[in-house]
Amino acid sequence: MKHSYLALFIAASLTTNFYAHAAQSAANTDSIERIEVAGQTIKSQGLSVKDATINGPFGDNLALQDIARSVTPISSELIEQLNITTLQDVLAVSPNTYSASGFGAPSLPTIRGQLGELFQDGTRRQAGNNGFGVPLSFNSVEQIDVVKGAPPVLFGSSQRNGGFVNLHSKAASTDESKGKVKISAGRWDQYSAQVDYTAPIIKDKVGLRVSYEHLDEGSYYDYSGTKSDSLFAALRILPDDKSSWDINFELYQVEFTDNAGINRPTQALIDDGLYITGQGVQANGSTVPAAGSIVSPTGQVKIDRSTVLTDPDNQNEATTYLIHSIYKRELSANASLKNITYFQHLQREEIAQNSFVEIIDGADTAQNRTELTYRWNSDQQTIFAFDVRYNKVLGYSQFTTEADLPIDLTGPLSNRRIPLTDAQKARLVELSPGVFVSPGGQYDLDNDGSGDFNLSDTTDSRSWQTGLAIQQDSDWGDKLHTSVGYRIDFYDVEANDPIAPQGQVAASDSINETLHSGQVSFNYKINADYTTYGAASYNEATSNSMAGGTSLGSGNTISAQNFATENTLVEFGLKYAPTDSDWYADGAVFSQRRSLRNRDGSNTGIRTTGFESQVFYDAYPYWLSAGYSYIDARYDNSASSQDSAQVIDAFDNSRPDIIAGTGVGAPSFTAFAPSNRQVQGIPEQSFSFNGNYSINSKWQMGFSGLYTKSYPLDFLATVKIRDQYTLNVNTSYAFTPSTKLRLDVNNVTNQKNWRPVFEGGYFGATLAFPELPINAKLTLTHNF
Repeated sequence: MKHSYLALFIAASLTTNFYAHAAQSAANTDSIERIEVAGQTIKSQGLSVKDATINGPFGDNLALQDIARSVTPISSELIEQLNITTLQDVLAVSPNTYSASGFGAPSLPTIRGQLGELFQDGTRRQAGNNGFGVPLSFNSVEQIDVVKGAPPVLFGSSQRNGGFVNLHSKAASTDESKGKVKISAGRWDQYSAQVDYTAPIIKDKVGLRVSYEHLDEGSYYDYSGTKSDSLFAALRILPDDKSSWDINFELYQVEFTDNAGINRPTQALIDDGLYITGQGVQANGSTVPAAGSIVSPTGQVKIDRSTVLTDPDNQNEATTYLIHSIYKRELSANASLKNITYFQHLQREEIAQNSFVEIIDGADTAQNRTELTYRWNSDQQTIFAFDVRYNKVLGYSQFTTEADLPIDLTGPLSNRRIPLTDAQKARLVELSPGVFVSPGGQYDLDNDGSGDFNLSDTTDSRSWQTGLAIQQDSDWGDKLHTSVGYRIDFYDVEANDPIAPQGQVAASDSINETLHSGQVSFNYKINADYTTYGAASYNEATSNSMAGGTSLGSGNTISAQNFATENTLVEFGLKYAPTDSDWYADGAVFSQRRSLRNRDGSNTGIRTTGFESQVFYDAYPYWLSAGYSYIDARYDNSASSQDSAQVIDAFDNSRPDIIAGTGVGAPSFTAFAPSNRQVQGIPEQSFSFNGNYSINSKWQMGFSGLYTKSYPLDFLATVKIRDQYTLNVNTSYAFTPSTKLRLDVNNVTNQKNWRPVFEGGYFGATLAFPELPINAKLTLTHNF
């Protein structure tokens, strides 16, 4: 469009000149002067990452080639094109983002082999406990930035450091009214509807946007489904030509299923779908699943992949609301101010028939960050930031009596249910009639020197995080740019037992810690098309439990290890972003050392090295992208643990024709000695590709695919998920410029693929998640 305007301007100028000299020209020649004006058609469809503007992590209004990190910005057009509806879907376009299933409802991204953080508009959202938490609605999202490596100093110390996703909220328009209605229907009675409308309240001054989304989805999996409502509202105020104020609000309510996949993941199950039958038996003869149960195999059958560890009587729901405020003001020609305020309230309740309980009876998080940017001259800029974050969590948890391997999924529902014995109840506390949870501290009732209770994540905790950050950006001529940043965070944390056993003084503790982080990077423009970069960062982070709370550990104290998560990154890359071409490409090599929070609250060091690359081509009528990643993820001479050492421990050797079991019993928590073994559950290599072709102005066809190389499911690598791929196709037809119908067919070759259930491999010898078979969805979109 801008080239067309330029052409018109040139044409007007030349025409004026022509008339000014027309008489003289006529006198000198009988010929008619011809003036030809050429304009270049804009071919971009908004599907290339090259044209994205990135705000927040490293500063504002930055182009992709100017950021010294591996980044994949996903625009609203690309979100629609790739049919992104969950965090797992970003792996279709961003390398090194392969993830576990997150018990069927992932709440956190997985980047470079570890859980990453989830930010929205530059502030860290509450999310799940090690990836298991509340599903994420994209109703409020306009753009998704996927960044590899620990958050930068402006974002501050956090918990997870593989990388992060920064969600950009939808913004209201102050100059035009427009809206969109989208409805979809898919296989297994999956229905959704969304209405999105924005309009100016005061022209060029105040705008409002409202978006509502409803999901009512059945499921391929037994006893599964999702029902949710998301209401989002955005207000944009432009007081003058030097300031802006965006205020966003979202209310989200969801009922969803905790889906643990299929247990007993032998190689025969992964390769051929063969499941070993037989209910586990305790030493006392009980068939209720419990630690140490042993299975005597009764046969081997082909299991329906929809038969998973769910229960129709499970309760699982959550409600959350969020408020974001982003105020920007140009203070002078050299100084600008940005203030970001965030508040989120979360409540969640899951009471499962297998004795698992997680109840968040109120989690409140508030954060305010003020950034002052001062440009000393055309080459030097400093960003100062002051950040305060408050987190309060009241939650109850109980996961100590779960037992998955003893369950025979092919039997009656009673096989899966774990009614607590009187002895088990005695080691817990009754929260409400029939609901037992762990206390938030340990107590020795009989004075025998050992605690008499089972502990999990129950807590009533509060934390204050106060951070000071500085980032210096410098241009050293036309080619070299450097950035140096440092941040210090002061933590003030206290934790209390909210449900101490009767007659006991509630345990409590407090701790004060100081955490540091720093970063340094450079960009060097080799020429107009190529930019090379290097980055290094050091980050001290925290380990938290559900909703970011802090639980009491050994001796009823807050473990200092919760603040001993050290993370390092070294990354070098090359970016190709020519201004006169429709291509974009980049590649990066990296080495990261980071800590992974274990289920028992400890930290395990993991070192990853690898390479990743992405390529985009966007020029009507074609759009193509491809991504490749290689990662070598290993324990950094660190210990690890699993629910059971290996799947064969669950079986005896009574049927060696089926399986040579060890008879150890399962689950049997196993801690592995420090090693440098490959981290389970992560494919070393993956390759993704996407494409779209516009047959004409109305009809488009597209495709996408993902290939992952074989990788071990468990620590000892006794079971592997083989090489596997998924192919998807889509087509859309625009009946009018405003109305479009799209058909998506996923897994068109009906591959029987698998993935891990839980990040970090804790359930690698216990569970595996069967991915969906071929399925289709029809979506109608109307813009007005």
